[in-house]
Amino acid sequence: MKNFFLILLAGFSFLGGYSQTAVAPAVPPNDYSVSLYGFVRSDYIFDSRKSLSTREDQLNLYPLDVVKDANGKDINAVAQSNFLAVTSRLGIKAKGPDVWGAKMSGTIEGDFYATIEANIGSLRLRHAYVNMDWSITSLTLGQTWYPTFIPEVFPGVANFNTGILFNPFGWATQVKLKQALSKEVSITVTAYKEREFPAAAVTSTASNAPTINSVLPTLNAQLQYKGKNVFLGVGFEYKSLQPLTDNVAISGTPKLVSSEKVNSSSAFAYGKYANDDIIIKAYGISGGNLNNLVMLGGFTGNTVAGIQSYNPTKTTALWIDIAGNGKTFAPGFFFGTTKNDGSGNAAGTAAQIYGRGTTGSRVIDNVWRASARVDFKKNKFRVSPELEYTAATWGDADLFGKATTNKKDVGNFRTMVSCVYSF
Repeated sequence: MKNFFLILLAGFSFLGGYSQTAVAPAVPPNDYSVSLYGFVRSDYIFDSRKSLSTREDQLNLYPLDVVKDANGKDINAVAQSNFLAVTSRLGIKAKGPDVWGAKMSGTIEGDFYATIEANIGSLRLRHAYVNMDWSITSLTLGQTWYPTFIPEVFPGVANFNTGILFNPFGWATQVKLKQALSKEVSITVTAYKEREFPAAAVTSTASNAPTINSVLPTLNAQLQYKGKNVFLGVGFEYKSLQPLTDNVAISGTPKLVSSEKVNSSSAFAYGKYANDDIIIKAYGISGGNLNNLVMLGGFTGNTVAGIQSYNPTKTTALWIDIAGNGKTFAPGFFFGTTKNDGSGNAAGTAAQIYGRGTTGSRVIDNVWRASARVDFKKNKFRVSPELEYTAATWGDADLFGKATTNKKDVGNFRTMVSCVYSF
């Protein structure tokens, strides 16, 4: 009888274990995840003077030169205002299974700023890239920030210009390799093609032709240090662009092949200090042909025997931004300055100066901007009033692309309120 009960107990134990395994099999984990992010933004803007701007004055660069009417009045000395929500943004982040030992992630992001003025309100691609992360090594493929734009170190201004004209801005399709040298130090190497915004063009229909015509992509290298409160970096960039493949746009006859390049380099450095109370950021850059970074500059042309050769104009820019780090209330101050240092070689004529900050025979000598803001924050909602003054000095251009005579100082006072709800 005792043996019978032992056999029966063993049988129930076997059945119980078998039943548990069969009824509740292990469920494989889900290796994919997708999340949405973005914000709804509305800006209310007043300007005291006309400026070079885009998208119905959403983005202001610098005040326009003095242009007098038949009665001697300045036609650009007029006030303007606008209400806009086209910078509202939507993005998608995705993660998936490892590939070749790398953690995979991807991002696609857009806003309604459009790519040309006539299409304002249309969807514009900002980011579309994949990142492969092997812990100490990472590879980024696709369109994202120009490597000279540092996401950790850009002005915290309320204005949508994000410090544009003093801080590099824009996106480019690229291949970026980042290698950690230690816990705090890393090196990044990037090869990219100018996309948005493009380099200066010799003809109005050229668009991105200068970078497409060039076989060599723009090359960028950076060294970064990231500590507990400090973020520092230095970098160097070299680019070789080819504005034209023939001389038709310049002289027309006789038709000749052109392989002339505009070669330039730039150096930059940046830093950030942050603690619980304050955030201090600063950035400086100096180099040639910075037009694609939405900065002053470009290049000069000199036509000899029907073929045009090129030389970059040099631009130097510096800025500093100091802000509070409060969770509900954060004041901030920004100051930036930029200078047109001209080209090392003369253009053939004044009309052969290409780039930003040039209008006919007039060019910008320098621009500076100061602004003060306050961020009022509650949960995911932020209201930011800001006062901003931008001053520019215009002058008659010499053949080196510099303002030398007949200089005029103009200024624009912008007051605005930005309202942002993030998700």
